[in-house]
Amino acid sequence: MIREQKIGDVRVVAITEYVGPTHQPEATFPEFDRALFARREAELPPGFWYPHMDRFVIGIHIWVVFAGPSVILIDAGVGNGKPRPAARANMLNTLFPAWMEAAGTTPDRVTHVVMTHLHSDHIGWNTRLDQGRWVPTFPNARHLIPRRDFEFFRDLSETGKAGDSSFQDSLLPVVEADLVDFVEGPGEVADCLQAVEAFGHTPGQMNYWLRSRGEVGVFCADIFHHPVQILNPGLNTAFCILPAEAKATRAKFLLEASAEKALIMPCHFPSPHCGYVRRNGEQFSFEPAI
Repeated sequence: MIREQKIGDVRVVAITEYVGPTHQPEATFPEFDRALFARREAELPPGFWYPHMDRFVIGIHIWVVFAGPSVILIDAGVGNGKPRPAARANMLNTLFPAWMEAAGTTPDRVTHVVMTHLHSDHIGWNTRLDQGRWVPTFPNARHLIPRRDFEFFRDLSETGKAGDSSFQDSLLPVVEADLVDFVEGPGEVADCLQAVEAFGHTPGQMNYWLRSRGEVGVFCADIFHHPVQILNPGLNTAFCILPAEAKATRAKFLLEASAEKALIMPCHFPSPHCGYVRRNGEQFSFEPAI
């Protein structure tokens, strides 16, 4: 459930809420082409795809960054006790607080919660249930939220089109507690992360780049749900709100990440959850981190 990386002087830990063979290809990627996939299927690392089940392996990971005095969560997972439409995410009951402690911190020591975007599987641990009320899990942290996403998902919630209660149970309590700072565009946040626009999957999705002692990492959110999108960058998920923008963002990111030799840290990859984009002419491949 816990895996550690180093980027220069910065310690980064992935804490996994769950992972498994959960996603059928066409349901996840509406433009999935089996013939095209078959030509590169063997390039997927072992344990990323179970053909006999016809399922890709997908996880939910919360990244914890230890940078000097700062303890930064990158996205906040599904959370416990949250009613959600997908069975795999409905009413989870994990030991995430204990896993945080094992990783070296506790909720009260978190200084920042940085949200790449506001889908329900990225905001859940913002709150916990306390005597029937959703209250902030990280009471001493500033919660950094992309403003474009906030306005979009607020409108969905207010018009009854949200599809779940995540805005109400996982965002409003931290807003009402005055723990929110809005990310308006590119720039430095949390004293060590460079925010970069990555619109498409959601209208306001951001990536966060980390540089230390000549090493580069990037928390790339849901530009990718699975390495199959590195092999075939034209694949959007069924959850991409702005499809054309999502494809353009993915294409640009692949060029940047491969050129910078950046450690990419998405939220949904199987173990080891992170790795490198390698370019070979016009194609790209995924190399898991050791």
